[in-house]
Amino acid sequence: MIIVRPIRKSDLKALHQIAIDSGHGFTSLPVNEQLLKQRIHHTEASFAKEVEHAGNEGYLFVMEDTETGEVVGTSGIEAAVGLDDAFYHYHLGKVVHSSRELNIYNTVETLSLCNDYTGASEICTLFLSDKYRKNNNGRFLSRFRFLFIAEHKERFSDTIIAEMRGVSDEDGSSPFWKWLEEHFFSMDFPTADYLTGIGKKVFIAELMPKYPIYVNLLSKEAQEVIDQVHPKTVPALRLLEAEGFARRGYVDIFDGGPTVESNVNNIRTVGHSKRCQVIIGEVQSTDNYIICNSKVEGFRATQAPLSLRDTANQVVISQDVADALTVKEGDWVRLVAN
Repeated sequence: MIIVRPIRKSDLKALHQIAIDSGHGFTSLPVNEQLLKQRIHHTEASFAKEVEHAGNEGYLFVMEDTETGEVVGTSGIEAAVGLDDAFYHYHLGKVVHSSRELNIYNTVETLSLCNDYTGASEICTLFLSDKYRKNNNGRFLSRFRFLFIAEHKERFSDTIIAEMRGVSDEDGSSPFWKWLEEHFFSMDFPTADYLTGIGKKVFIAELMPKYPIYVNLLSKEAQEVIDQVHPKTVPALRLLEAEGFARRGYVDIFDGGPTVESNVNNIRTVGHSKRCQVIIGEVQSTDNYIICNSKVEGFRATQAPLSLRDTANQVVISQDVADALTVKEGDWVRLVAN
């Protein structure tokens, strides 16, 4: 069975391999064993913490194949970004240059450095091994997070964001960064990406242009990739758009990829999810659902067929599913159609 659970210390080797496999542009998982250890430690502390409102907690989950014990993917949520380290974006705006006397009117796009998303919750660190990209596992690995958020809303902000990977080639070269590198940074994209991933962000404030950048001054190649996603990120973007996420004109400062956002109550999975009481028995239905328990430290989620008894707020699940979720009859679970 495929389950999702909080990461633990014994998953370090698997997480390190995921960091390698994920490639350039996956800033939240640097290939650095010490930092990955710290990420796991921070996650364990966050799950164990009593929380009344969103703080600097980070929740990293792994997808596990229980038949083999193999960790095959990861997915995360940051409770409130930018509280400890500045969280930068470019905002796409417009400046109008006009002369009534000359009858000239020009609108120019600009990029302005900002920290507008400080305090927002971020879904992040989504990666799934190639051989498990089937049976809706990718959708499951993304959408279960909204069940966790819905079940524990006090732990998260009202605004949920996701940074989408921008355009770069197999060597990690970004057309957007190439222009910035040439004029301001004098370091390649993989290096800047890695430094950000390990928390060394002070160089951004020191070297990034302080004033708005006129988009028409960028190279043609850089202009073309602003607000565009990496080809491998297109399915993830479509899934989030189906959930109600939308672009608001914010792009990544390194690769120009879009950031999408939604109010937590407007997220489709959150709004359509149901809390039901568990009955363990024979499942008559073949309808597939994403289902999770109501725990924090002991969180578990899976996807499985189940039978709903809507009028009584009850759900019939098999013993195998109950075991996977570590629930017993009478416990409460949250679920949504897959």
